[in-house]
Amino acid sequence: MGFDVFLAILGAICLLIGTVGCVVPVLPGVILAWAGLLSAYFSHYCDIPTVLLVATGITTAIISVLDNMIPIYLTKKTGGSKAGMWGSTIGLIVGIFVGPWGIVLGPFAGALAGELIHDNRDMKRAIKSASGAFLGFLLGTGLKLVLCGFLIWIFIESLKVEPAFGFLG
Repeated sequence: MGFDVFLAILGAICLLIGTVGCVVPVLPGVILAWAGLLSAYFSHYCDIPTVLLVATGITTAIISVLDNMIPIYLTKKTGGSKAGMWGSTIGLIVGIFVGPWGIVLGPFAGALAGELIHDNRDMKRAIKSASGAFLGFLLGTGLKLVLCGFLIWIFIESLKVEPAFGFLG
C-alpha cells in the first residue's frame, strides 16, 4: 500500500512539473507529464485504461516532435534564419528570469535580435521572421499545455480515493 501511494504522488508531482515544463525550456514538459501518468497507471489508486495510456503516449511523442518542428517551419516560412531560431531560444531562456512577460515576449525579442545580427539591413524581414518564430513558440506551447491539461484531467478522473473518515462517505 505504501508504494502505491508513492506512485500516485509521484505521478501527480510529475504532471505538475511537466505542466511547468511546457513553458520552461529546460524541462521536458509533456514527456515528464506523461511519465507522471505512467507512474499513476502502476498505482492501485488510479484506474487508467491501457489503451488510453498508449494513446496518450503516442500523442505525447507527436506533440514533442511538433513542438520542435512548428517554430522552425514558421520561421523558415516567414523568411527567418538559424540566427533567428537561436535568438528565439535564447530570448526564451533569458525571459524566464524576467518574469511572465519575459517568457511571452522573450522569444520574439530574441528572434528579432538574431535576425538583425544575421542581417541588419532589412528590419521588415527581421520583424516578419521574428513574428514567425514567436507564433511557432506560442503554438507549440499551446499544444503542450492542452495536452498536459488533458493528462491531468485523466489522472484526476482515474483516482480511486476512499474517504479517510467513515463519516465522510
